[in-house]
Amino acid sequence: MLTRFAFLLLSFIVLIASQTGFVAPALVIPAALGVVFFLILVLRRPSGPTGRSRFGKRKQIIVDGSNVMYWKDGEPRLDSVVEVIINLTRQGFAPGVIFDANVGYLLTGKFKNTNAMAKLLGLPEKRVMVVLKGEPADRFILQAARELGARVVSNDRFRDWVEDFPEIGDPGHVIKGRYQQGDVKLLTDAWE
Repeated sequence: MLTRFAFLLLSFIVLIASQTGFVAPALVIPAALGVVFFLILVLRRPSGPTGRSRFGKRKQIIVDGSNVMYWKDGEPRLDSVVEVIINLTRQGFAPGVIFDANVGYLLTGKFKNTNAMAKLLGLPEKRVMVVLKGEPADRFILQAARELGARVVSNDRFRDWVEDFPEIGDPGHVIKGRYQQGDVKLLTDAWE
């Protein structure tokens, strides 16, 4: 972090010196870009150490929304998914959520597309997916986890997919959860 502040200070000095004529005007643009770059680095820095990679970025994690929505009392509830998202975000993760095509019918009695579900969850659309009718969400969940190097939050055992996705059997790859005394509890003993 000290290097970033030194970079910011140098950029400000160059900007001020360019206004007084001590530095060539050609250095104004690189100095201004340096200030903007520094601000982007500082403002985008996520909080919470648990979910960070060694580079400070949030680790991706995939939530099986169609599974998690049944965790609370066996009935489909969006608040179950929201609580898991909040829990993961507080721990520094960047959750993505994938649902089966029928999620809207189960929750509201009518179809909900990706954009509608993202709004209901309060997530950017790029972090939510409602698969097409007839497509199994499991394949998309497992493929996204593989491509992102992420884990999966679900109580599903994904038995039908072990041959195509053998990493399912790796300890900690699938994070299970439940409600305990009214709060969501993720079984996180194998996360690190």
